[in-house]
Amino acid sequence: MIIIHHKPTVHRHLNLLETSYQLVRVPGYAVNRTRRLIKTPKLYWGDTGLALHLSGEAKPLGAHFENLVLGDLLAWREGQTKPVEILYWRTVTGDEVDFVIETPSKLLPIEVKATSRPRTSDTKGLRTFRDDYGSGSRAGLLLHTGEAVEWLGQGILAVPWWRVL
Repeated sequence: MIIIHHKPTVHRHLNLLETSYQLVRVPGYAVNRTRRLIKTPKLYWGDTGLALHLSGEAKPLGAHFENLVLGDLLAWREGQTKPVEILYWRTVTGDEVDFVIETPSKLLPIEVKATSRPRTSDTKGLRTFRDDYGSGSRAGLLLHTGEAVEWLGQGILAVPWWRVL
């Protein structure tokens, strides 16, 4: 077991990586009084190409695909005239939504799946989120690598990521 006594040093290094755009922190969305939520930020590479190179992978799958979508979301956010936050949502029981776009009026939950054929089972986190936040949430988006635009259930639209971002 390794015990690290230099927590401030780790935070300084993470801050340096974030300041130099090598790292992106996505805060947890934690506005729910009925569920215990994870609040620790998720960490992403600032450059998906660098992350792929370091991992030895040729295509962005899984976490790298999620990282690629985040890059597009961050670029989109910079063009907005009203403040927009990009967050994620995870409960202590494991329900998760990759990104929650918080606008002044509504929440937009987004799930990212590196599949060309999304299934209803891929929408569990989106359904749970929408149940928890009700009218405060827009329809959920499931972004995927395929071609089809289709409803995967009430209030959940599957869309190719490249058609949205």
